[in-house]
Amino acid sequence: MIKKLFAAMVLMAFMAPAWAGQCPMLMSEIDEALEDDAKVSQLSEDELARVRELREQGEQYHNDGDHAQSEEALNEAKEILGV
Repeated sequence: MIKKLFAAMVLMAFMAPAWAGQCPMLMSEIDEALEDDAKVSQLSEDELARVRELREQGEQYHNDGDHAQSEEALNEAKEILGV
């Protein structure tokens, strides 16, 4: 049992940086899309505000170390943007 617990902890330690690495990539994709006037013009003001809010939340979650929440927020923003 201890071996399994140790193995799980080691696996999680190696996976955490991989999860953290996704957040900056997602933020970059959103930032690129927000610079694309063609994409932005297809959004309503409410959608654009929501994308910006989700982008900000995603960065805050990332900075706080909550990468699962960060990815969830950032992926929702990408979905609204259609990227």
